[in-house]
Amino acid sequence: MKTSRFFINTLRESPNDAEIVSHKLMIKAGLVRKNASGIYSWLPLGLKILRKVENIVRKEMESCGAQELLMPGIIPSELWIESKRWEEYGPELLRIKDRHSRAFCLGPTHEEVITSLVRNEVTSYKQLPINFFQIQTKFRDEIRPRFGIMRAREFLMKDAYSFHANQESLDATYLEMFKAYSNIFEKLHLEFRAVIADTGNIGGTGSHEFHVLADSGEDFIASNDNGSYAANLEMVNLDQKLREINESKEPHQLIETPNIKSIKEVAEFFNTTIQNCIKTLLVTDGKNFYCICVRGDHEINFVKLKRLLAVEKELKMASEKDVLKIMGCPIGSVGPMTKKCSLYVDNDAFNCINFICGANQDGFHLQNANWNKKQIDKIADIRNAIDGDPSPDGSGVLKIKKGIEVGHIFKLGVKYSNSMKAFVTDSDGSSIPMVMGCYGIGISRIVAAAIEQNHDEKGIIWPLPLAPFLCAVVPIKRKSSPIVDKYAEKIYKQLTEMNVEVIFCDQNKRPGVLFSDLDLIGIPLRIVVSEKNITDEKIEIKLRKNNKTIFWGINDIQSFIEKFQSGEMDS
Repeated sequence: MKTSRFFINTLRESPNDAEIVSHKLMIKAGLVRKNASGIYSWLPLGLKILRKVENIVRKEMESCGAQELLMPGIIPSELWIESKRWEEYGPELLRIKDRHSRAFCLGPTHEEVITSLVRNEVTSYKQLPINFFQIQTKFRDEIRPRFGIMRAREFLMKDAYSFHANQESLDATYLEMFKAYSNIFEKLHLEFRAVIADTGNIGGTGSHEFHVLADSGEDFIASNDNGSYAANLEMVNLDQKLREINESKEPHQLIETPNIKSIKEVAEFFNTTIQNCIKTLLVTDGKNFYCICVRGDHEINFVKLKRLLAVEKELKMASEKDVLKIMGCPIGSVGPMTKKCSLYVDNDAFNCINFICGANQDGFHLQNANWNKKQIDKIADIRNAIDGDPSPDGSGVLKIKKGIEVGHIFKLGVKYSNSMKAFVTDSDGSSIPMVMGCYGIGISRIVAAAIEQNHDEKGIIWPLPLAPFLCAVVPIKRKSSPIVDKYAEKIYKQLTEMNVEVIFCDQNKRPGVLFSDLDLIGIPLRIVVSEKNITDEKIEIKLRKNNKTIFWGINDIQSFIEKFQSGEMDS
């Protein structure tokens, strides 16, 4: 491909609304252009990369027996009403009506559609197991689309759904899909972690998330050094032994603490550590209020807490107004010595003795406070893990890293088959619900995540499987130098015949501009042809990944490409 015939339109400036690296670079490199909030067009260069991800995913799905189909992007409300998610899903579900006032939605996910399809096609357990997948555009009406493609409203996704006669069959397919997902990210050359995860509003009995590691990630994941354990921070269970006796040595004291609010300020005022301070926070499910206590250096884990409280609605922090009304003091003065609402204490917080805490009086704290177990409703693991916590599997300690979720697999069980009456006849003639699994991977998000993990100050550094072109041939002053033009064309032709994806920079641009654009776009190899190099019977090859320059025999480009692709060269 020649640049004169391939649309590449790079920009010098970053978009004003770009907050993360991938958003800036995808716009500057001419991969995407914004149409509306969270909605983007993919330009030819970006689409080449998107298709590469898509093809790797497709091949891996087919290799484990999944069959591709395509479902509609617009879904009738009746199916979502059947599954009871029409109202449950919330405002992210974009609802529309046709000219006959019939209600539809833009598909954010396709459990309802595939369940409806399979229940009409599959009637016997003998037809199971079966696994279908599609690669299709989804739409979720995010309240605050941001980070470009990373959190867009419209995105490309691969979603697969498996159907089984029993749990054992689902478990086997789930393991196959877990391995397939791991293979996908290995083939994409991305550093990733597969972690134990919450099932969220999809439902089901178990799930794993796949995260590309990146400092800009919104999710925190905990893993040990040897890789034997990894989990989403929300799902890390910490087995902390509780102390059995009250070892307090001094009676508590009420101390005036004017204008002292934060845990850090409290610790400094009392000349102690934040680990010796207790945070008491008021949370609500919209109906009831709960006092939650964690150690000063810990944070509440809302997934664990929701499970402990057995509430249906999401928990959130109580407002300042509610705190003042219920506790009679501002947020910074709330303490655990209260009977005004139920009290839940984290294991590590309970193990503290002679601690500092709020006194439920504005401008006062308690010193040398200790627990009265009779006032506590429940002592449990309700905090997030931190660096250095023992690994739940007993092997080493945890390290917390940031990740970008790019894949999620679920054991759905019979949630949808029961509600939508997707039954088959088993071996003794009984009617049983099909057991389901679902497996999603964010095709477009992978492109952004790859950039977050692979970039420098010059631009994108594509992993080889994702690069739009493996190399670029750059002739210097070809218009005025027939010999440069001759050798550049020769190299370009040779690479093309080798089925190497190559772009020939045949436009009349200054070398500095060309080099800058190629670094921005992230082409792994830059092959420079100049009169000086030809005289020396060499070509200059620049490796994008490490900015290393290599001079190679001008008539031996094939051996270099073969060594580079095999990994012998430092790629």
